[in-house]
Amino acid sequence: MSSLRIATAQFENRSGDKDFNLGVIDGLAAKAKQQGADVVAFHECSVTGYTFARHLSREQMLALAEPVPEGPSIERLVAIARSRQIVVLAGLFEKDREDHLYKAYVCVDGNGLVGKFRKLHPFINPHLLPGNEYVVFDIHGWKCGILICYDNNVIENVRATALLGAEVLFMPHVTMCTPSTRPGAGFVDPELWKNRESDPTSLRLEFDGMKGRGWLMKWLPARAYDNGIYAVFSNAIGMDDDQLKNGCSMVVDPFGDVIAECRTLGDDVTVAVCTREKLEKAGGHRYRKARRPDLYREILGQAHTPEQQVVWLATPSSGSTEGGDAGR
Repeated sequence: MSSLRIATAQFENRSGDKDFNLGVIDGLAAKAKQQGADVVAFHECSVTGYTFARHLSREQMLALAEPVPEGPSIERLVAIARSRQIVVLAGLFEKDREDHLYKAYVCVDGNGLVGKFRKLHPFINPHLLPGNEYVVFDIHGWKCGILICYDNNVIENVRATALLGAEVLFMPHVTMCTPSTRPGAGFVDPELWKNRESDPTSLRLEFDGMKGRGWLMKWLPARAYDNGIYAVFSNAIGMDDDQLKNGCSMVVDPFGDVIAECRTLGDDVTVAVCTREKLEKAGGHRYRKARRPDLYREILGQAHTPEQQVVWLATPSSGSTEGGDAGR
């Protein structure tokens, strides 16, 4: 296809309620299809819920997680893709045959699993293991990759996926509106969400400021621009366990421009038309061709012990974190 119509969605998930979350995914997939989308992407752990997992034991995580692609949630996603005639991307906790736990994100169509990615930098639960490979797969003739949340903050991950041929990078998140060392960060009062119909302005000011969208705009367009790719950002909105998230699901083109964005204060889906012409004209396309790996191959590949600073998501009442950036 010379163009690809990509939808990105946002919704308020329920912690641990897979049936409810899959029902919302089904409804939004139908809405995306009605708007002409070929593919629709949802946030990380959109099937299972996310933030509540910081409280779960290994036994509870194993009960929540599923094998991929044999698990019932993948079967349901495939059924949704088949009935709605649309490619679907969504996230959940995965367990393998040895009961190793991962944060997974999958792409399915009506015939089954198309692609699977395991988060490289997980931290919401100490029993999660990191994935160890990049993935690039095909959607209607377009090369696509996946990086989950914090993975996108390590810029080498984005460049590596682009160098492997990805033209579209799906970036599922559950992010923003948490404390950090960066100026302006912090929780958003859940009362504002409860009062969003009577006072949308106060909530929008918090969601669009440095606690939310203002921070996102510091880095997301740069990932798309520098690498000459389409960035498909999907994020939860509303209460995720005891923390409020601000949505802003959007598609950014290879020029770094936001070409579609969810702007409602609730469940929503938006569609962007992606064309290969932009891929070829974008500065990132030229920059990749101008690289001189001989100058920095050894620098980038030098021995290094990863020391990931993490934010163990604190409860809003405590107001404390354990270092790192809340962007995740």
